[in-house]
Amino acid sequence: MAKTVSENRVIADKLRANLEACLLGKGEEIQLLLTALLAGGHVLLEDVPGTGKTVLIKALAKSIEGQYRRIQCNPDLLPTDITGVSIYHPKHESFLFRPGPVMTNILLADEINRATTKTQAALLEAMEERHVTVDGENYELPRPFLLLATQNPVEFEGTYSLPEAQLDRFMMKFSLGYPDASTESRMVYAQSKVHPLDQLKPVARAEQILKLQQEVREVHLAQKVCDYAVALVRCTREDAGVFLGAGPRATLALVQASKAWALLQGRDYVLPDDIKKLVPYVLGHRILLRGEARMEGTDTASLLHDIMQRIPAPLRLE
Repeated sequence: MAKTVSENRVIADKLRANLEACLLGKGEEIQLLLTALLAGGHVLLEDVPGTGKTVLIKALAKSIEGQYRRIQCNPDLLPTDITGVSIYHPKHESFLFRPGPVMTNILLADEINRATTKTQAALLEAMEERHVTVDGENYELPRPFLLLATQNPVEFEGTYSLPEAQLDRFMMKFSLGYPDASTESRMVYAQSKVHPLDQLKPVARAEQILKLQQEVREVHLAQKVCDYAVALVRCTREDAGVFLGAGPRATLALVQASKAWALLQGRDYVLPDDIKKLVPYVLGHRILLRGEARMEGTDTASLLHDIMQRIPAPLRLE
């Protein structure tokens, strides 16, 4: 297993280096993205325009030699514009399926909250079941499949809030944020000559990512660490300030993401610190606070911090 972990670390390090060459100063966010990829989850990037979301996603697709498609969401977008449509072919006297952009490895749904709720719902089956249904026929998506959706947190005109059921399908939600002054200066100087995407080379294949996803499932999870994750998620449902807490799908996502995080650190076992590290990104978007709690100044981040302070992590794993 030690040899396998070492090989995994080499691939992970190459992927991380590729992405960091395209997006400077965002090592932790890149690590979170790779965690979601290896855990088989989807990511919601909520950030203001121009922070490098699209560059990061393109760099990931190029790094794994994967197919990449982009959907620009807007109110006119139809579900079939995503899933594909059956078209009658006179020569064959039958309907032929014309695949939509969802038939890819890396799918970018840009400004997802600009699409209508009906169109947003077309992504639910793809996110959860890894296939789409068109005219009663199921069509499997390529593997691996990763949906990365973006939305602008400060622009509300012409947008539709994502329903809770769809938010729950995203394994993680995080932001990139603005770079610091020195990083921004290095970025501007470097890109004045050539864009880093133009020089990016693949460092892994889709088959290797599938193998890594399988090895993530084999990462050891001690019973006490599992119980700790369950206790944290259950506490979000029982807190007096919470209107809607995280469900069992969140617990599964937290554990699976923690396994992938551990693998990226070169370990074949999960630590309680892995769980604590990922709690804000996995649970934050799944919690709705009561109005009274918000009026008292409580936000999701402070609530989760308080929960982790209340529930002690196991000191011994066996």
